[in-house]
Amino acid sequence: MQLPLRIGVGIVLLNEKNKVFVGKRIDNPENFWQMPQGGVDKDENFLLAAKRELEEETGVKSVKLIKEINRWFKYDLPKNLLGKIWKGKYRGQKQKWFIMRFVGKNDEINIHTKKPEFLDWKWIEPSKLPEVSVSFKTNIYREIKEELKFLNLF
Repeated sequence: MQLPLRIGVGIVLLNEKNKVFVGKRIDNPENFWQMPQGGVDKDENFLLAAKRELEEETGVKSVKLIKEINRWFKYDLPKNLLGKIWKGKYRGQKQKWFIMRFVGKNDEINIHTKKPEFLDWKWIEPSKLPEVSVSFKTNIYREIKEELKFLNLF
């Protein structure tokens, strides 16, 4: 029997220059960066889940929704991670992504949260998203880059 996909959300957080927030994961010492993302609680609204995850991972509350991407993105974990994360319950994720504008100041960003996920963070050009991602998320990041291009956000 194949394990199910975990239902999750992802956030493309853009600053006033249309650069994208990425964080360097604590649990991966390699030079990979990712956008904020996380799981959805049972019966939780996806937009509220995205805002909750964003605040939990970055401290950011000052956002305006630009767009909910109206399709699902999926990825499977590589074999070496199967059984190691999410208590071994899932083979990957099925995610709903949201594009949001950060309307606060950079000092609102705090990655030193109760359960920190990031060691460091930075703003990058949207075109760089596929280059900084871990290999099993590259296709999602490439598609998100195209979505941002289509919206004339770079």
